[in-house]
Amino acid sequence: SRMRIARVAHRALRLARGRAIRRERDSPVARARSRAMASTGDVSTVTETFFLDDFAVRQWDDERYSGTRIAHDKADFVRKIQEAHESGKSPLVDGYAPFCKHVFVENFVGAKVGNVEITKSNEHLLKSGYSARSEAELAVLTRWFQASDVEAPEATHLDVILYSREQLELERAAVPSKSERPPLPNAPWGIISVKAQSEDYETPMQPITMMRNALGREQGGSGVPLEKDKYDASVAYWANHAPIVASEDGAAGD
Repeated sequence: SRMRIARVAHRALRLARGRAIRRERDSPVARARSRAMASTGDVSTVTETFFLDDFAVRQWDDERYSGTRIAHDKADFVRKIQEAHESGKSPLVDGYAPFCKHVFVENFVGAKVGNVEITKSNEHLLKSGYSARSEAELAVLTRWFQASDVEAPEATHLDVILYSREQLELERAAVPSKSERPPLPNAPWGIISVKAQSEDYETPMQPITMMRNALGREQGGSGVPLEKDKYDASVAYWANHAPIVASEDGAAGD
């Protein structure tokens, strides 16, 4: 009868829906999100491969951040990085240490470059002072351009800088103030910084950042020793460039 056929069709539809739900629940992305919910209560900024680390969140939320500011939904940002990586267009590129990688993508957020070249016409606008990127770090002498003093063009690319989850765990363990934070998601790579730039390759980190890293985890660094060749390349680049800073004291930079 028609009623019997309808009941059979309805039952088949429910079974199909149940199988689809189970497949979605058991997928790698769903498992990563489930682990993130158990540890942090927030699944929106976690994908199968990447999660947004607290250190990078400053670029969205801290108006005083010196460097690339991002006005884009955090969850959508991480999803687009995952999609670019899965497409093969944005593979993991080795960084300055085994635990550091880069993903280079086109600038889809409209971010402006985070530094500009020092010229005769703008060098008088340079400012300097002592600043730290976080409470865990020692303040160091830096120089910068005030954002209101220079024109920053829109970048062509984003350098998405990653640290392995294991390295982030080690750095947390070395700094007592970080021990109270929720556990990290189980995705393998944390997004720790995003640099808007006009190059699709890594530009040198600032010399003082290399020094900070070499100080060790207890002072907010990564514990990676200085390499003279890389340090010299950094000096050559940053002798002619300076970051653009929103805050008056130059705080919270790269």
